[in-house]
Amino acid sequence: MLTIRLARTGAKKKSSYRIVVIEREKARDGRFVEILGHYNPRRNPAELLFKRDRVDYWLSRGAQPSETVRSFLKKPKEAPGST
Repeated sequence: MLTIRLARTGAKKKSSYRIVVIEREKARDGRFVEILGHYNPRRNPAELLFKRDRVDYWLSRGAQPSETVRSFLKKPKEAPGST
């Protein structure tokens, strides 16, 4: 079973995350199938970028998003530079 979830990257106490497709049983930072985007909570505002077409592809193939990724997918996309 595939899942779409976050994989931690970055240095100690300076975390950032990749949004990846991975087997459900693999470790958090284990071998993934594909990188779909990234999330950087340290920026103000937090930076969230992902490939919507690839996310839709994997969802159609039966991949289940984690709760966190599901909340990211529900957020409306804002245009860069808008206030």
